[in-house]
Amino acid sequence: MIQTLLPRDPVARALTVSTMAFAASTGIFYTVSVLYFTRVVGLPATTVGLGLGIAGGAGVLGSYLAGRWSDRRGAHRVQVWGLLAQALALAAYSFTSDAVSFTAVAVVVSAGRGVQSTARQALLARWFTGPERVDVRARLRVVTNVLIGLGTLAAAVALLVDTAAAYRTAMVATAVLLLGAVVPLVRLPRRVPELAVRMLADAPVADTPDAAAADAAHPAAPGVHPLRDRTYVASAVLNAVVAMQFGVMTVGVPLWVATTDAPTAVVSALLVVNTALVALLQVRASRGTHEVRAAGRAVRRGTLLLAGACVLYAAAGHGSLVAATALLLLAAVAHSLGEVLSEAGGWGMAFELADPRRAGAYQGLSQTGYALAGMVAPVVVTALPIRFGTPGWLALGALFVAAGVGAAWVARRAADARPVDDVVSAAV
Repeated sequence: MIQTLLPRDPVARALTVSTMAFAASTGIFYTVSVLYFTRVVGLPATTVGLGLGIAGGAGVLGSYLAGRWSDRRGAHRVQVWGLLAQALALAAYSFTSDAVSFTAVAVVVSAGRGVQSTARQALLARWFTGPERVDVRARLRVVTNVLIGLGTLAAAVALLVDTAAAYRTAMVATAVLLLGAVVPLVRLPRRVPELAVRMLADAPVADTPDAAAADAAHPAAPGVHPLRDRTYVASAVLNAVVAMQFGVMTVGVPLWVATTDAPTAVVSALLVVNTALVALLQVRASRGTHEVRAAGRAVRRGTLLLAGACVLYAAAGHGSLVAATALLLLAAVAHSLGEVLSEAGGWGMAFELADPRRAGAYQGLSQTGYALAGMVAPVVVTALPIRFGTPGWLALGALFVAAGVGAAWVARRAADARPVDDVVSAAV
């Protein structure tokens, strides 16, 4: 745990401290934002939903463009830009009074989040190599989950006070925390002088296993564009389908629990189970996924667990209060295990299948897939399980398995086409 919270590497430490502030801000925002927009600003719930939907499109675009910007300007700088844009926009929410201003600010927040997310991935891809890269990403995930939970608890104060001033204070706190997230990243180039050079696409590619893999995968096309890399596109699409599982936990499960005989309070218990298991198991689940074949297998195993969770969720709709509650808890465990495995495998594929000479562009494509999954997931979840019940849950589980099997197949073929993988595995 000490290594997770206080890593020795200065880049990892700066990212960790920044992630703590960012995640705490996110936890507060998710808890109070909807009530702030509807009760304090006075916007109808439908307007809030529409505005956030439009903003989601801006997040997808920001995720994609940030990849190119990271290669040209440096991922560390682009991440700072994304965080600053979010912080200023969150502060601007205090001055919104109508649908137009709310939507405009939401667009900036979402675009900034997309930019920041891609830039962080690009920074990880350029600075770290092999197992260390996935390990750092997994530890950041643990930090994110824990601090979002703490932010949610802090925001409970505003919910208890339940006044306009309390909600405004909480929203201002989200902006202040994001400004705090910028500080360790701004100071990073002074502490690590070689960082700026390593972040640029035209920097010399070091003599590393990653560079050898890139030469083997793209011998005639140095710096190939990721959209022309069919293997990477397939990986991004399949892992984006798997990533819709986040929508199951945040959107589908709360709505589904309301249709069962289980008490609605069980939703909180399910979220606690998910947070705890991710914090405990994410780093361990990520071990070995720096190797392409292992990453594909992790995704496949994760989707089998996700499918099992879908079956358990469906069964909960046919049980008594005790049975439904027990089945939902078992489903949450299976879901969480599937989540940590599929995420670990997805990171491994996103990093190891990419050409390191265009790390930003490749990670931009990968993060665009995740952003699209975030937009589509609520629609898919409400259209399948919530509308059709058990058949919908089974169809969703089958979709996850199909994507996981496809990802494993793509990873295996990519590994077979890159004999240097054996060298990479031996080297790390």
